[in-house]
Amino acid sequence: MNKKLAAALSSGAVLVVALSGCSSNKDSGPDPKLVAWAKTVCDAVPAQDAKIRAANASIAKIATDSNLPPKTAKATYSQAFQDMADGYKALAAAINSAGAPPGVDGGAKRQQDATKNLSGLSSSYADLKKQVDDLDTKDQGKFAQGLHEVADQTKQIGKQSNSGTEALKRLEQGDVQAAIAKQPSCQVAASASASAPATTG
Repeated sequence: MNKKLAAALSSGAVLVVALSGCSSNKDSGPDPKLVAWAKTVCDAVPAQDAKIRAANASIAKIATDSNLPPKTAKATYSQAFQDMADGYKALAAAINSAGAPPGVDGGAKRQQDATKNLSGLSSSYADLKKQVDDLDTKDQGKFAQGLHEVADQTKQIGKQSNSGTEALKRLEQGDVQAAIAKQPSCQVAASASASAPATTG
């Protein structure tokens, strides 16, 4: 049951790659105002990316331990979902506080869409945490059934994550991508993505 949950989570938990894994070959630099905007967004990425990745790693680790006590599994899942909720909330806040990317056609809508998607993911993981916290660890059967339901919920979140990835990709198009590519903080996150075990989502 743990393996099913871990597999469902790995399909869509790390979508900050969409924001951090970009590069640009443009010779002319982007607008300095846009570069400043990109710095505001990118500076929030590494810490939250690391938090979300660590949450995924903790779930993947317990998924290989079939003898793990229910209380330990419950605590691990609860903390992981909390960290994911916090991570996506912080990313949404960073993009929201940065405002619309300056000088970009349709930038306001792209920024709002990305913020909305990240906030939605945060809420979904917060809901999963509540669901896990309510699981009865004294009854093995009920606990296993509860985890099964949580795994089903994560599949829906995977679809949400795909939408979030697309929203971030739309946000980073054109000059925004060039500005983000100049940020060391986004480059750090991109490097972490490249060296981490492969996940899809």
